[in-house]
Amino acid sequence: MTDKTILIVDDDKDLLLALSVRLASHGYQILRAPDAATAILKAAQDKPDLILLDLGLPDGNGFLVMDIVKQISSAANIPVIVVSARPQDVYKPAALLAGAKDYFQKPYDNGDLMRAIERELIAASSDGPAPSSH
Repeated sequence: MTDKTILIVDDDKDLLLALSVRLASHGYQILRAPDAATAILKAAQDKPDLILLDLGLPDGNGFLVMDIVKQISSAANIPVIVVSARPQDVYKPAALLAGAKDYFQKPYDNGDLMRAIERELIAASSDGPAPSSH
């Protein structure tokens, strides 16, 4: 069991539920946000250990969420992994430049995503940079 909390931000209710169940089965505490405003609020109030962030949200986009969260001192260092249907070859460089630690295009490999989550949580707890695998 882990004491780590992950905030999942996605407007796709089915994906949100499936990812929540999968991560909870690995012992993570789960927070959910279906839109940008809720994501920013939960990041600031609940200070999760990691954020899984979709780029396409109904009231903004993942880039806006990353930008605002980075301006909140208590949430600025929360690692973000983007999980989006948007093409990786177009959006990954911009997401990494905006501060994301990794980028996964839907549909993604569950094992690869879990390894990235574990890597970033370990790196964040040791305050050292994590090697990227993508």
